[in-house]
Amino acid sequence: MNVNAKPLSELGRLEQCLKDACTPFKAASQKIISNGCNDDEPQTYMIQTGIVEIYRQSNGLLIGIATAPFIFGLTAGMSNNCREYMMVAQTPCTGFYLPAVTTRQLIQRTSLWWEAFCWLSWINHLLGVRDKQLVGNSSYSQIRSMLINMSEWDDTLRSKIGVMNHIQRSTRISRSVVAEVLAALRQGNYINMSRGKLVSINRLPTEY
Repeated sequence: MNVNAKPLSELGRLEQCLKDACTPFKAASQKIISNGCNDDEPQTYMIQTGIVEIYRQSNGLLIGIATAPFIFGLTAGMSNNCREYMMVAQTPCTGFYLPAVTTRQLIQRTSLWWEAFCWLSWINHLLGVRDKQLVGNSSYSQIRSMLINMSEWDDTLRSKIGVMNHIQRSTRISRSVVAEVLAALRQGNYINMSRGKLVSINRLPTEY
């Protein structure tokens, strides 16, 4: 198992297992797909097309952006963690949802615990990388890490996400500081931007 890569084959088997008991949905851009605090019962969501944003409910912090395919709430109901997060469609999305208790029953019945473990291990790896990049680091180090992450996105995703808003919502660094750093990096030809979107990185200094 390579925790650096999304476990697509395992995710595909989970999708096939869950879709027979699901309710399909379509979500327009910026529509809230899941607001855990308001769900009548914990739900598992499978995003089949589109891009979603995951926010922490308590402070509105952007935890991450996910592209389909993606499962949200695989452990919902086993802990209250999923109720702490909100999922919003960044682009039009399609997928399905089902009660989390049904998810566990289907995984148990089809013995897909390894697949579930692979998916949760990948999510845990991403969160660990995020913490290492952001927690306890200087404002510039956080901005630098966010830019490097964005440079690794595909062109389609980068073309949809404004650099300043993404960094500010993900770090809570003031907009003035983010704007100052981005302006200096552009002026020094360290990064290339167009209409507020990141085009490419030439190189980034380790200190600012």
